[in-house]
Amino acid sequence: MSNEKDDSSETTDHTEKTIVASETTLNRKMAGGGGSPVLVVLIGPAGYQGKQWSLIDGTIVGRAVESQIFIDDGSVSRSHAKIEFRSNEVVIMDLGSTNKTIVNGNALAPLAPLVLKNNDQVKTGNVVFKFLDKGNIEAFAQKELFEKATRDALTGAYSKGALIERGPEVIKRSETLNEPLSVIVFDIDHFKKVNDTYGHAAGDVVLKELSRIISTKLVRANDFFARYGGEEFVLILSGTPVSAAIDIAERIRKTIQESEFTFEQTKIPVTVSVGCASRKLDETTWNVLFERADKALYNSKQNGRNRVTIAN
Repeated sequence: MSNEKDDSSETTDHTEKTIVASETTLNRKMAGGGGSPVLVVLIGPAGYQGKQWSLIDGTIVGRAVESQIFIDDGSVSRSHAKIEFRSNEVVIMDLGSTNKTIVNGNALAPLAPLVLKNNDQVKTGNVVFKFLDKGNIEAFAQKELFEKATRDALTGAYSKGALIERGPEVIKRSETLNEPLSVIVFDIDHFKKVNDTYGHAAGDVVLKELSRIISTKLVRANDFFARYGGEEFVLILSGTPVSAAIDIAERIRKTIQESEFTFEQTKIPVTVSVGCASRKLDETTWNVLFERADKALYNSKQNGRNRVTIAN
């Protein structure tokens, strides 16, 4: 069962965990409009600042994991506010939250709709968003900055920091919605030998090409692919039972073995060892799930490499 607190126990004393995003104001509009209106986090918990969501009719902002805009912060009610599209306008209404929905300093009465205008600031608990109308170039700029901050510079996969932020979120979602969750951890076999034999530039090419192959051929829309460090990578498979995860893990192993890695016209043989784990019903901590997958990876390496091991 979820450990989330009821709204009645909420408090506004969460400022020590709040981070403020730097803000660049770009007032131009994209020619011809286009794009969805968005909410961008200006002030919020670590890992959220700069994050943005494209809005659809009926978007819920809240602490419940099923919310379209999920904010894991105790000052935000489970269902805090709702976004609706009415004619050509975007409106927001408070859903009877404990700490109110405040737009440009003015608290909204519960269920009283307010039309949002470009650059409006929306405060839910201690989390502050900026509303950007569709086609606003700042939305594209903010998204690009956020993506850059959460991506590994060499491979383009998500960074270790982004993985550490995402892990607890997917565990909570899996637990609350009773949804399967699997994790695949893999690394390149004898990568030190690749660097020693062909040089570190060749090693970088291998890392980049492996990431490209995984991202373009094996990662589905809802998967989360990250570089954990060095030659180790992690794939989070939300909504995926162990049977499907095993199939994906084997396809990763086989695809990398059969792919061609070349540096300065020299072919470099590359294989990976893989560990796979699915969340148990009593697992409520990301580190426990990850460590089981990582231990399975270690067993693959100990038992000859270039193989998949399923965690107990």
